[in-house]
Amino acid sequence: MAVIEAPPLYSGLGALYERELDAHDVGAVMLTHKWQPADLLAPHSDIDVRVLLPQAPADWEEWNHRLAAAHTASVGREVSHRRLLEHPPGFAFTVAEADGRLVSAPELATWSLISGSARDFQRWKSRAQMAPWCEVDERFYRGILQGRLGGRYQLAADSTDNVVEDITAYRRHCVAWHYLAPCWFAAAALATRTRCPGKTAALTQWRPDGLDGYAELFLGHAEDRPDARPRSPRHLLRTAHVSLEAAMRRVPDAGPVGQGEEHARTDWVMTSGMLRVRVARWLYYLDPPPGVATDYLIRREAKELRAAAQSLNALAADEATPAQRLAARMVVLIPTGPTTTGTLRATLALWHRQKSTVQDFLTLTPGDVHP
Repeated sequence: MAVIEAPPLYSGLGALYERELDAHDVGAVMLTHKWQPADLLAPHSDIDVRVLLPQAPADWEEWNHRLAAAHTASVGREVSHRRLLEHPPGFAFTVAEADGRLVSAPELATWSLISGSARDFQRWKSRAQMAPWCEVDERFYRGILQGRLGGRYQLAADSTDNVVEDITAYRRHCVAWHYLAPCWFAAAALATRTRCPGKTAALTQWRPDGLDGYAELFLGHAEDRPDARPRSPRHLLRTAHVSLEAAMRRVPDAGPVGQGEEHARTDWVMTSGMLRVRVARWLYYLDPPPGVATDYLIRREAKELRAAAQSLNALAADEATPAQRLAARMVVLIPTGPTTTGTLRATLALWHRQKSTVQDFLTLTPGDVHP
């Protein structure tokens, strides 16, 4: 199996993004992206950034405005960035949260370093790989499957609005890399109870009897090999359905697993980390650079916000502690229906009016979750 080298495009893109964040005083001490370099397939893959901060900013709302401005500037530099930098970062964490093992281990296991301390990064990655398997892992990987299997993945929903090269090839990429590969990645992790670092690694390393041909087929499309016979996206999608049906037979049913002492704090940090960057995303989606389409990204927010509301309700529990009561106040600020431009504008206004609640929630330290 040939090793897929990360295209130089993405290392340059990461360096550009780092410069723009610095120019807008975002204050990041480390940038990472989800997935491994071999998983970023030019020109189709976007780069999904995570921001590490030395400490929580004094004003999360104002920080988000700077983050949105930096992202807008980065996208405006090249037409191709409309797809490559499809959205602002997906999470923001503090160094203390990552160092305290409070970032979800299966999430962190997928990270690759863009900039920052390689020593710290490798320590966090090693810890994530070595941590005992627990409920957080089961929810993470089964959530990937539940979001795509059973007809939930819709090729038509993978918008081509910001794609500037070879639409048909991009649609094949969507089938292989947005549907088949994430499910294979999750299935491999659940079947082996190990945290796989990425899609290419899963397709390369996890091949139970009878599945080798499927893995080779989709790796061939991912690598765009000259000998890979092009198939129509619809044909490839049918093959993906068959492949995953076979793969799922190797995945054990969910069973009892340890929760881990820190699982509640991890849930808090992951929910907070995702909500910390929401304002930047909404600002960018509502006022993108000329020619950039964001309607489909606005619609996608509904899924993210429903997940956040579900987590907040669980964190609020019986509202017996100050942290639980804070989660209860935060959940009422999360829209749970379809997301439109009107929804996002209204939520931005609501969060501004309730700024102290939002700031308190996003800044709460994990140690305060269970005093």
